[in-house]
Amino acid sequence: MAELHTTEIAPTRAFLISIRDGKSDAAEAESLAKELVGLAKTLGFEIAAQEKVHIREHHHKFGLGTGKADEIAGKAAELGVDCLVFDGELSPSQQRNWERLTGIAAVDRQELIIQIFAGRARTREAEIQVALAELFYSLPRLTHKYIDLSRQRGGRYGTKGSGETKLETDRRQVEQRIYRLKEELAEVRKQRAVQRKKRDKESVSCTLVGYTNSGKSSLLNALTGAEVLAEDKLFATLDATTRVLPAKGRNLVITDTVGFIRRLPHALVDAFRSTLEEAVQADLLIHVLDASDPDMDAYFETTLSVLRDLGADKKPMLTALNKIDCLEPSPDALESLLRRYPGGIPVSALSGAGLDELKARMIDALSGPVRRFRFPPDRSDLAALVHRSGTVLQETYEGTYIELEAQVEEDVVGKLREYLVDT
Repeated sequence: MAELHTTEIAPTRAFLISIRDGKSDAAEAESLAKELVGLAKTLGFEIAAQEKVHIREHHHKFGLGTGKADEIAGKAAELGVDCLVFDGELSPSQQRNWERLTGIAAVDRQELIIQIFAGRARTREAEIQVALAELFYSLPRLTHKYIDLSRQRGGRYGTKGSGETKLETDRRQVEQRIYRLKEELAEVRKQRAVQRKKRDKESVSCTLVGYTNSGKSSLLNALTGAEVLAEDKLFATLDATTRVLPAKGRNLVITDTVGFIRRLPHALVDAFRSTLEEAVQADLLIHVLDASDPDMDAYFETTLSVLRDLGADKKPMLTALNKIDCLEPSPDALESLLRRYPGGIPVSALSGAGLDELKARMIDALSGPVRRFRFPPDRSDLAALVHRSGTVLQETYEGTYIELEAQVEEDVVGKLREYLVDT
């Protein structure tokens, strides 16, 4: 009988390096170090070890002192790891210096996130955006030792240059591909704009925003009955996903977007601008927070910072305090949360708690203030218009008029202004 041999390929073994300088406090450094573990595991790495280094000043060659660099290189050799993963941005020269010193790949936070995105792209738009981010990142790093991740995601990553002529050829090919992808992405954006314009005629839009893994996809599923992939992983959702929540008057179109993260690579912010434009175009933002995460305050600020960069920070916004079922079983845990986030809506996408309140607040926010209209008795067509375009709270028929209390959009109010009654 023939002997069977396993063909399973061992995962990439990684040595994680978290560097803290004088600009970050200990709590933030610890949070970022924990997040680096999550990013590496999401990519399928096996964590061999993690080292946290405190430096007083940055060094040009390695980002830290040569003595410490030699120490890390020695540990990497002892551990037999495939790569070093740094929680920070390495310059192209620093990457080359680390790779010459250790003989293995040096991966920074930017490359780690880009590779995760590459493994999660599903639609053509997302694939183009990821490819652009990869190319912008790789252009100044054509001699970098890219790790072969074909085991995890069917690898499109990697190039090794040797010699000046080949480097110039590689650079020219990368620049040509960037140009072609930008043209293709422009076409995709035109199509998205047409689809959005058609959708806007029939509905009002809400966009779920928030830090990665805050539960946005689970919340979308709970609100609309959708079956969007929802995993306990960073960046489980990459493509913008839209579903309809039927409501009285116009439907609510809810869009789930890619999660935000601290130190998001600039190449990805630019490449994913068309996806994140859903936040800019929305009538209402739902900021989803993981209420059980000890770092939620930092995540809240990160999301607001990205929204400011997109010009979407002035949009009407509701705060959904998700995962309240995971809060510590303390009697004042929820009260403390609401003191920090006044107006926040406690919800659980898993149990359904608070979803009715969230839906009601969404409708209120989108419909505007309560207005009272008084129509002549023979103008039932105007009453029908209010019913079609808003939420009627009360309707009264008298002999000389029809009176409605309703929430409707401002464009409808403008058409019916002569029938408004002061409230």
